[in-house]
Amino acid sequence: MRYRPLGRTGLRVSELFFGAMTFHERGDVARYRAMLDAYAEAGGNVIDTASAYGESEPILGELLAGHRDRFVLASKYSISRDQDDPNAGGNHRKNLVLTLERSLRRLRTEYVDLYWVHLWDRHTPLEETMRALDDVVRAGKVLYVGISDAPAWVVSRADTLAEWRGWTPFAGLQVPYNLLKRDIERELLPMAEALRLTVAAWAPLARGVLSGKFLQDGTPQGDTRVDPGTLTARDHAVAYAVSQAAADLGTTPARVALAWLRARSPVIHPIIGARDVAQLTDNLGATEVELPEEIVERLAAAAEFEAGFPADFLAECEADPWVFGKGRPGLLVS
Repeated sequence: MRYRPLGRTGLRVSELFFGAMTFHERGDVARYRAMLDAYAEAGGNVIDTASAYGESEPILGELLAGHRDRFVLASKYSISRDQDDPNAGGNHRKNLVLTLERSLRRLRTEYVDLYWVHLWDRHTPLEETMRALDDVVRAGKVLYVGISDAPAWVVSRADTLAEWRGWTPFAGLQVPYNLLKRDIERELLPMAEALRLTVAAWAPLARGVLSGKFLQDGTPQGDTRVDPGTLTARDHAVAYAVSQAAADLGTTPARVALAWLRARSPVIHPIIGARDVAQLTDNLGATEVELPEEIVERLAAAAEFEAGFPADFLAECEADPWVFGKGRPGLLVS
């Protein structure tokens, strides 16, 4: 397992993050412990959870007792703690403070390494959220902050506010990204690369569709949470292309799908989740897969995607001498 800095910080994070969203059954603690042990033995050091993930935080608090500082522990706030209380959800200061305090108790720790805004709350001013996050950082209860599931303009404006006012900026962005769902390539991924934000990619296997579970005729192999009837012809074509690439390389479809994400940009860190050690071990093997450029392009072509306006329009303009002249930016040397 290799490591990169988290965003513009000096914190080293492993190239694959571990998602503990499925840690919700008290009776399965032994299985969860075996999975965490396998992840740690492979060199993984980032564990991602959230206040809204049921029993995940209390279970992690039990499992990490005695070696919590070995991990970069991440949690989230925003989603309601009590649906009858209008102030128990959202990105305002009150919900941040109360949710964080509960998470610290449940995780049995005095701090979290990375605290995510779980999703954008259009009813809370960004100034309030960023200042409140900076306050918990200054109090030592949070070390770094990030944001999940928000528009690019929100993230960039929040980081600009932090820069101008001396507050803690976002170090990471958490978004869905896989071969079937490439929306972040329009605005969010270019923004993250420009601002040097780590991108934690959730659902990297598209809920298992890219793991080789589905045959060419759509028949699932083994357990799946996906209704085969909801899959499109494009979904099946991409899943088949991933399986074919895996066969060509002598590896598994899950590893190919994860390796494709890693090949797209050095800022991307897939969040892997698993039902058992065997599945987790397969996913961890993606760090050993280096895809040839031909396969990267073949898979991208199978997962047809249009960036749309303004990206496609601006690319055309840059290639046209009428716009920037014959010394257009693509030919300039900095």
